[in-house]
Amino acid sequence: MPNNKQLIVTDIFSPLFKGGWGHLMSEKKPLIVTDFHLPYNSNLVARAKELRKNMTPAEKKLWYGYLRKFPFRVLRQKPIDNFIVDFYCATLKLVIEVDGDSHYTNEGRDYDRERTQILEGYGLKVMRFRNDEVLNEWEVVYQRIGEMLL
Repeated sequence: MPNNKQLIVTDIFSPLFKGGWGHLMSEKKPLIVTDFHLPYNSNLVARAKELRKNMTPAEKKLWYGYLRKFPFRVLRQKPIDNFIVDFYCATLKLVIEVDGDSHYTNEGRDYDRERTQILEGYGLKVMRFRNDEVLNEWEVVYQRIGEMLL
């Protein structure tokens, strides 16, 4: 992978094409400078912006209830490789995905497995939560994410 250059990769779209969210931090944090750059498909930027404007109820709950004020900067709908992840924290190298019903078909599970392997290949930790977990068991979800700070 070339250093300090944008890597454009071929579009790979799935019917389960899913995304992550950009950031809105109320507090200013010192910048963390690193040589860790992730490739992304620039064609996904417009779709990521659209997804930020149309969060699912579970994504809204996780964002406004917890991640918006997370101790480290979290991005919503972040393009990485040929995907848009729901939430991404560069400091922790953490991807958080909120999965709806389409992820629980055979095709959905296969797609998510491949996607997770690719993201983990970049040194990222991927956490997945079901919509109903975020909506109904939010304390457990927040606790599991908070454990990443330890």
